Amino acid sequence: MRSLALADQTKNVFQQAIDATIPIGSYQLHWLELIGVLIGLASAYLGMRRWVWAWPVGILANIMLFFVYLGAVFGADERIPLFGQAGRQVFFIVTSIYGWWRWSQVRRLNHASDSSGVAITPRWATSRERVAVIVFWLVGTVLVHQAFVWLWNLSPNPYFTPQWWFYWCDAWIFVGSIVATYAMARGWNEFWLAWIGVDLVGVPFAFATDYVPTAVLYTFYGLFVVYGFTQWVKVSRVSVPDVEPQLTGTSS
Repeated sequence: MRSLALADQTKNVFQQAIDATIPIGSYQLHWLELIGVLIGLASAYLGMRRWVWAWPVGILANIMLFFVYLGAVFGADERIPLFGQAGRQVFFIVTSIYGWWRWSQVRRLNHASDSSGVAITPRWATSRERVAVIVFWLVGTVLVHQAFVWLWNLSPNPYFTPQWWFYWCDAWIFVGSIVATYAMARGWNEFWLAWIGVDLVGVPFAFATDYVPTAVLYTFYGLFVVYGFTQWVKVSRVSVPDVEPQLTGTSS
């Protein structure tokens, strides 16, 4: 016990924050992961309502979860580092800045008089956009899989030996999250379907790697996604899609 206490004293405040836990039986629930996924769920709800605030709230969750998934790399504890999960948080932040800007611009041009706070009117992606998204997801998964294998071999974790499916799942989730977040920024209904594809792999993967709060979030989020999809489809059937504003680099 004394050696454990001394080891804990050698951790800085940053490492202690990452490693802070709530004991639930034999399981240690990490505070930072729990708070991060709850904020992420709040962001998803705001996204369903099509409120601009979905993006900055999501960025806060992304920053917290980045450090959660790379906790082992920072030496905070013996958890399994998930490069794909951490990497997608970085992409989320970048894409969220784009989505935040785009939704704000569209709201100002097309929804300025809407007191409900709605920022965008959803639409279905075109056939060309769908094909591009599918090809990007499949090819991207293969390329990212190789990158994750290379990264892991550079710094293998002594507490965990990945099986063949580990890298494929991590790569699928990473690329699928890119697809879903970009599609949300564009206001496509298909972004909900992309999240379903991510959740089908993300739930068992998170349980298998002992990230229980993340797994539970994916489970509830999967049910929420189905409801959110029906709401966006309903809106797209009765409302005229937004006229694309002349934004830099924006095209239909």
